[in-house]
Amino acid sequence: MLPFIRSDLAQFTAYKPHPSSDTANSVATQFDRLDTNESPYDLPPELKEKLAWTYQQVIETNRYPDGGHETLKDAIAQYVNESAVLSSSFTAGNISVGNGSDEIIRSLLIATCLGGEGSILVANPTFSMYGILAQTLGIPVVAVGRNETNFEIDLKAAQSAIEQTQNPPIRVVFVVHPNSPTANSLTAAELTWLRSLPEHILVVIDEAYFEFSQTTLVGELAQHPNWIILRTFSKAFRLASLRVGYCVAHTEAIAILEKVRLPYNLPSFSIAAALVALQNRTLLLESIPQTLSERAKLIEILSQQPELQITPSAANFIYLRLQANSFSSQDAALKTFHQQLRTLGTLVRHISGGLRITVGTIEENARTINRVQAVLVNLESSQFTQ
Repeated sequence: MLPFIRSDLAQFTAYKPHPSSDTANSVATQFDRLDTNESPYDLPPELKEKLAWTYQQVIETNRYPDGGHETLKDAIAQYVNESAVLSSSFTAGNISVGNGSDEIIRSLLIATCLGGEGSILVANPTFSMYGILAQTLGIPVVAVGRNETNFEIDLKAAQSAIEQTQNPPIRVVFVVHPNSPTANSLTAAELTWLRSLPEHILVVIDEAYFEFSQTTLVGELAQHPNWIILRTFSKAFRLASLRVGYCVAHTEAIAILEKVRLPYNLPSFSIAAALVALQNRTLLLESIPQTLSERAKLIEILSQQPELQITPSAANFIYLRLQANSFSSQDAALKTFHQQLRTLGTLVRHISGGLRITVGTIEENARTINRVQAVLVNLESSQFTQ
């Protein structure tokens, strides 16, 4: 360890950009890349051509990008109102834009917990970057569990943690709606609990998969000044490579985030792409019904395998576990399952005692079904079978 580096970073595990890759290199295109919840569909050629023209004729690469994001924030506010069937409730003053949602999460942590002023609460399994970003900033992470059947947060443990955690107290609660990797939406009990939290605790509701769940809590923001809702262009809007995230909140919270975020944090091309995506949202979101249909097909067919347990999904992925007592060593069998799928050409995420599988194209999903069934046959004839 270098002598000038914080000692706690020696035990820190960084986020792995390509979770199913053997190296840090980009994943080869011959794989079905179903491990990062991206859209399987690229931008349509006509939109790429429009962006190419914008890059050639409009963007000046020697100039800094629009640091205020006002045009993009206006467009996002319009989409948020439209998608939640609201009147003109939200304006640009309710929006902050980041280099992916990760940057916004980091800004929120800096604004709330830095300097020993707070810790965060997460319910595992969930999106790992909340904890990772907190750790990089030296912010304590308090973790509680979930119900193993429906993945509801252990609300008794969560409330106890808030009441008992001191020095520093819990200042931020992170939830995902629907959750990753387990794909479940917030339950009525979870929502009641979130609504009951006092205003000195920030509630961050990550709606990265909103376009697939069509369930949003932005309509409740007016009643909860301590709520912030995160969204992204990386999933349904097909812009994962361009890293555009945003949040919706009260204007006072947005004003603080604008103080914390880095200047010129979004490249001009990313801003242009997000605007084009919003202007053509009807076209881009036409793929959603097919994704939902393919998701239902995956769940229906794979649920017929007696060795598998698949929970309902409100996102663009499914979460698959092995049935209890199906194999003599669940952990070893799951690891082998993951590796054999990779050998056959399908990348999925091995996480928290299960496999998270992104819903891909029709062809990718057909191969996924066939490969899962082939791997199960191999596992049943191997040493893992009881």
